[in-house]
Amino acid sequence: MKPMIEICGLRKKFKKTPAVDGLNLVVPEGAVTAFLGPNGAGKTTTIKCLLNIHKPDGGMLNVLGVDSRRLGPEEFRKIGYVSENQELPLWMTVRQFMDYCRPMYPDWDGAFAVKLLKGFELPPDVKLKACSRGMRMKAALLCSLAYRPKLVVLDEPFSGLDPLVRDEFIRGMLELTDNEGWTVLISSHDIAEVERMADRVAILHRGQLQLEDTSDNLQARFRTVEIVLNEGAESPAKLPETWLNVELAGRRLRFTDSRFDEAGLNHAVATHFPAAKQFNVMPMSLREIFVALARTYRLNGLASQ
Repeated sequence: MKPMIEICGLRKKFKKTPAVDGLNLVVPEGAVTAFLGPNGAGKTTTIKCLLNIHKPDGGMLNVLGVDSRRLGPEEFRKIGYVSENQELPLWMTVRQFMDYCRPMYPDWDGAFAVKLLKGFELPPDVKLKACSRGMRMKAALLCSLAYRPKLVVLDEPFSGLDPLVRDEFIRGMLELTDNEGWTVLISSHDIAEVERMADRVAILHRGQLQLEDTSDNLQARFRTVEIVLNEGAESPAKLPETWLNVELAGRRLRFTDSRFDEAGLNHAVATHFPAAKQFNVMPMSLREIFVALARTYRLNGLASQ
């Protein structure tokens, strides 16, 4: 798969505060990449640099094979963009908004737009100002997909949506990405929802990429482990570096194994806890993996200060 987005050494500051600091990231064609990180990690700044909304202070950014600073109408006709802060012409009806957007995109597919309108259950003759936030997000998504873009960028698309609308949004995107083979970059705090969509995961912390891998690989190599110790037993001072967030509560030692291998884990437990009565190994969801890593990054950051 060739890359649809290439970022190398991206740097962006606001006054003296670095928002993105040496970010490297590749988004391959035809994949859904989840761009995750806590508030202030630099996700939205990265997206705005990609779309030439912000000028980067350094680094290289290519989108659809073009330097992001040289993106023009031809490239933007191939990019669909929906943001939580997107401003819409609220005085228009949904149909008027579609009619307004259509002339801007030569590849606008009228039949596909009607299909999306019905699939999203949007009321065509209702003004956007009278629509719920979820309906407005659907209208923005419709007008960003109707011209069948090669790249879809979603920045916090679920923010403020109720669970039912989120589920409808996700199901619609899953169906469309499967059928159309779009490349999608989605930034979101709703990790449990993103988990249903993502082929790949990139985690950002303090403007730097901390981890990038496929969802399958992540869930194959992360495990929650709980060891039941003998009465009075203590945790050794030095444990494997791949054991994250080690916590001892009573006789139970719990941690995240970030490089799970069954034989290797058995050997490590036998080495460090030869008298342990038993230990349990549990798979982790993408949300649990993200939380474990976020805790690790935060603790490492505090330790370095």
